[in-house]
Amino acid sequence: MLTDVDSAAFAVFLALFILVTGMGFVASRWRKPETLAHLDEWGLGGRKFGTWITWFLVGGDFYTAYTVIAVPALVYAVGAYGFFALPYTIIVYPFVFAVMPVLWKVAKERGYVTAGDVVRGAYGSRGLELAVAATGVLATMPYIALQLIGMEVAIKALGLHGEVPLVLAFLVLALYTYSSGLRAPALIAFVKDIMIYIVVIAAIAIVPSKLGGYGAIFTAADAAFAAKGSGGILLSPAQIVPYASLALGSALAAFMYPHTLTGIFASSGGNTIRKNAMLLPAYTLLLGLLALLGYMGHAAGLKLASNNDVVPELFKTLFPSWFAGFAFAAIAIGALVPAAVMSIGAANLFTRNFWKVWVDPKVTPAGEAKVAKITSMLVKVGALLAILLMPTQFALDLQLLGGLWILQTLPALVFGLYLNWFSSTALLAGWAVGLAGGSWLAWSDGLKPLHGLDLGAGPVAIYTGVLALALNIMVAVVVNLVLKGLPQARLSREAT
Repeated sequence: MLTDVDSAAFAVFLALFILVTGMGFVASRWRKPETLAHLDEWGLGGRKFGTWITWFLVGGDFYTAYTVIAVPALVYAVGAYGFFALPYTIIVYPFVFAVMPVLWKVAKERGYVTAGDVVRGAYGSRGLELAVAATGVLATMPYIALQLIGMEVAIKALGLHGEVPLVLAFLVLALYTYSSGLRAPALIAFVKDIMIYIVVIAAIAIVPSKLGGYGAIFTAADAAFAAKGSGGILLSPAQIVPYASLALGSALAAFMYPHTLTGIFASSGGNTIRKNAMLLPAYTLLLGLLALLGYMGHAAGLKLASNNDVVPELFKTLFPSWFAGFAFAAIAIGALVPAAVMSIGAANLFTRNFWKVWVDPKVTPAGEAKVAKITSMLVKVGALLAILLMPTQFALDLQLLGGLWILQTLPALVFGLYLNWFSSTALLAGWAVGLAGGSWLAWSDGLKPLHGLDLGAGPVAIYTGVLALALNIMVAVVVNLVLKGLPQARLSREAT
């Protein structure tokens, strides 16, 4: 009902949304190449993004609606346990500093666009290439869905009901991504990140003064958790292992995704990546401050229909309408940027590692770009279906499920940069067992990210993605040892 719409908030939201939409279409002429009808230009921005552009782009597609909506929602629901996202963003940057420049160099020298290209080049295996590419597309779908959920929450907070506003926003995203490729989210990321920082700074400066200070906020949150008999502002002993496993697993998965690798491959050099590994922890501070909004929701006495509503309701309650509209626009734009990069990353995988290999090996560069553009739109449709079909309690579950899948590509992608020991057959076997076993555990646990084990000293919960990755590596090692032993065993039998 339009009568429920806050006119001031809606006007600010609409003005900012129109601004970034215009930027999305104008981006096709930003740093204009000779043609966008080439996957290197449409899908990787010509591999020319310097330190600052890469910082905003990678930050824009790494710190997403997952950051703004799902993390405060989890903190609101379970307390300190929801802060696992903080150590994971600290763990990940040394990994990026050490591994990603090596990966970029290989991709640049050999013209690789995707993780599937890198794996094929390292092992010469079309099967392993297809497995890595298919997993990347599969893992990206729920991640894009999470961005659209964040957009939906922001739109509903304005008073707009029904699915029409979300569909319209989706169409705008699809059109400017089709038109401008990676340049669109790269340009919009500047506006998106500045808006998010303004929102967070305003929140930490103003909200505590309205709620009696941080002491009162923590006291109110602790009392709320005590009243419902679960959660708390400190970790319980039983939460330490699952907390650590979620942080580790999420860190290892973070830069295996097609969208984060797209940001890496679009960089202008290895030093650009290293500089970003040192600069991007500034976003970790932002993440911690955003997570505190979950506690502030308790102190404000919010009555929520869903945990995902905590941030929008906090701004609607404590800020004037015009600034609430600004905050909702920041959330929605914060979903558009990563959703665009994710769809481009998935489209690159499909085009290079399926279409070009199995459907049209003689496809021209312009043909590749056209297939990628169409695929990027279809991927967004799949993400919309994921919102409707996946039963999850928290939007965060969507990202963690994708993390379980994408983790299974780590051995094939990373080990080959440093080791020549593993065969493609062993890595493919490990991938298959890890993906199938992890998916079965997640399904049996109701799509929850943790699985309970009894290790003798009592039950403990561990992130299913880490368990699946461990199984993956174990199977790969065993199969590789068996394969290496077969020739010797055959020769020994022949000699007798």
